[in-house]
Amino acid sequence: MTRRRIFSLLGGVLALVFTVGGVAFWYGPTRLVVRREVIPLFETHKGLTGLRIALLADFHTGSPFHGRARLRDIVERTNAESPDLVLLGGDFVITNVLGGEFVPPEAVANELGQLKAPLGVVAVLGNHDGWLDADRVSRALTGAGIVVLRDSAVTLHHGELAFSVAGVSDLWTDAHNIDRALASAVSPTIVLMHNPDLFPRIPRRVPLVLAGHTHGGQVRFPVVGAPIVPSQFGQRYAAGRVEEDGHVLFVTTGLGTSILPVRLMVPPEIALLTLSPRAATDADR
Repeated sequence: MTRRRIFSLLGGVLALVFTVGGVAFWYGPTRLVVRREVIPLFETHKGLTGLRIALLADFHTGSPFHGRARLRDIVERTNAESPDLVLLGGDFVITNVLGGEFVPPEAVANELGQLKAPLGVVAVLGNHDGWLDADRVSRALTGAGIVVLRDSAVTLHHGELAFSVAGVSDLWTDAHNIDRALASAVSPTIVLMHNPDLFPRIPRRVPLVLAGHTHGGQVRFPVVGAPIVPSQFGQRYAAGRVEEDGHVLFVTTGLGTSILPVRLMVPPEIALLTLSPRAATDADR
């Protein structure tokens, strides 16, 4: 191989490295997509059909490219979709991230208090909220008009149907008492939690479980998927819709970044979920 050919190959490799690095450390974290997903439920009341839920999680406000201005944009984009219900999956704050700065939970709550939906805004807390001060984050959100569920439930009405959202507290930093969360819930119930690793423990009678936490791994490669996912189940609950044991889990890839300010092929997202009945198959009859 000639010297000219070697330099040409090295130049190509360096260009690829800089391109991927630019995408991962700048373009990836600054994107914001609206992910529209139809969720067919195994077991649901016809009254839930058409219910539109905006699911937002893993804000990590203060991580690079994700300050208060970014939060305002997320709120505006979410409100423009006119969801029936907004669910917030935790990790509103972050205390240490490379290139970031701390944003107090009171400031975060002030921005999120501008979210609008006919059925309201309901939240659970995440591990970063617990590491800072779960009570403080909860007070800030509640003061902004957001319902915070910590192993408790709220009953809402969609048309003539009464249904519940049960919030399970964080797996790593709180009690995460599923029985207590469901104790006052009516059927059908949607469970909101931060960490999807609790999904196998949720009773089958719950048709839909929503979570965040994983960020989809933040980096995903073709074929091999996400090499690092903060879950004991690996890539099983990394992102998107999962159907197991007669009910559905949806995991959003979230909005901010943690540990490293990098996203590659896993853009920050506002998840807009529309509920629909699942078509019956011979196996279901």
